[in-house]
Amino acid sequence: MAARTSAPSARIPAGLAGLEPHFNAVRAASVALVRPLEIEDYVVQSMPDVSPAKWHLAHTSWFFEQFLLRPKLPGYTPFHQRFEYLFNSYYEAVGPRHARPERGLLTRPTVAEVMRYREHVDEHMVRLLHALDAREELLPLVELGLNHEQQHQELMLTDIKHVLSVNPLEPAYRADLLQSAPGTDRTVTPGWHKLESGLREIGAAGDGFCFDNETPRHRVWVDAFEVAARPVSNAEYREFVEAGGYGQPAHWLSDGWAAVCEHGWTRPLYWDESLEFEFTLGGRRPIHPQAPVCHISFYEADAFARWAGARLPTESEWELAAAGLPLAGNFVDSGRLHPAPPGKTGPGQFFGDVWEWTASAYAPYPGFHAAAGAIGEYNGKFMCNQLVLRGGSCATLADHMRATYRNFFYPQSRWQFMGLRLARDGSR
Repeated sequence: MAARTSAPSARIPAGLAGLEPHFNAVRAASVALVRPLEIEDYVVQSMPDVSPAKWHLAHTSWFFEQFLLRPKLPGYTPFHQRFEYLFNSYYEAVGPRHARPERGLLTRPTVAEVMRYREHVDEHMVRLLHALDAREELLPLVELGLNHEQQHQELMLTDIKHVLSVNPLEPAYRADLLQSAPGTDRTVTPGWHKLESGLREIGAAGDGFCFDNETPRHRVWVDAFEVAARPVSNAEYREFVEAGGYGQPAHWLSDGWAAVCEHGWTRPLYWDESLEFEFTLGGRRPIHPQAPVCHISFYEADAFARWAGARLPTESEWELAAAGLPLAGNFVDSGRLHPAPPGKTGPGQFFGDVWEWTASAYAPYPGFHAAAGAIGEYNGKFMCNQLVLRGGSCATLADHMRATYRNFFYPQSRWQFMGLRLARDGSR
């Protein structure tokens, strides 16, 4: 069993009384995640998609400062005027920002100063929370900020893993994170679940927190289809690799084959050439054959599905198949810090292992409208040229896992905990 750490719930407590301790717990969880690092680890940016741990710690503080403290707390003095520029991620309405690929060049501010920045923001956020009794209209923005920080906690783990992976010493993020032994995980029996044709509804229904891109709930028509009861395993994907799948263009989309040739892909990210070991947050470990395959691009997921005589599900199919199922997951990586609740198994394994690629382009739902101002840039501006993933990974907070959650990445991305589930038409 993997070593586990407690994580605060993603849900805002009922009423305002529990808001301050909840805020403090979420903020403390970010600091706890970086505690195993050496100070040198905080600054490294191993590729443009990765952000240094120090930047994550500062940006999540920037979010509260920019959208709550500056406009809503009378007399607030920013910690540092240039931080508005340094730690803006992509909000054009806020103003210019430091280039994303150059975040690893920021040796200053120091880690110590970033920690002081967090303390400054926390102190003033508590003052603002105390004033919320008469300003409950700010509660949705506080809730968004906390969920935003928890998204970055997941990103910190994936980014730390990539940073450590490029080091020939193969250092572990946490050596005490033990991989489960083969046969001891909660493996779902291979099989297929069939859903009949019909007019259905997908999207968030408005009960509890959701991100704006999960709305509005709307009707979709689906033809009969089947989805696999579990994600594709390492052992199954290894068959594709050993069968020469990466050398046969017939399995690949044109852009996918171009990516294979350009990047020299021959196996999932973090697998070694022997196909026996992979790099994990616990260091170099044997590949668990029963665990879902992880760290593959959309192109690789699609190629495997074609090779297997199947396809990827659409996001509508995935959500309809997963709706109402309890959280259940195998152990994928030695970095499962936010495990699904133990002992819950269902008719399928849909949550808590890997983000699963779908065949759906990331686009707005019918009737979607982004919020006014900079907050409207949170999700809506990215609804082009990316693909939807569903489910939640071993690094995702359990309370963030829900059937309606829409993650999205470019099709060539591999450094997140990404895998796949097979689907096929239901007319068989």
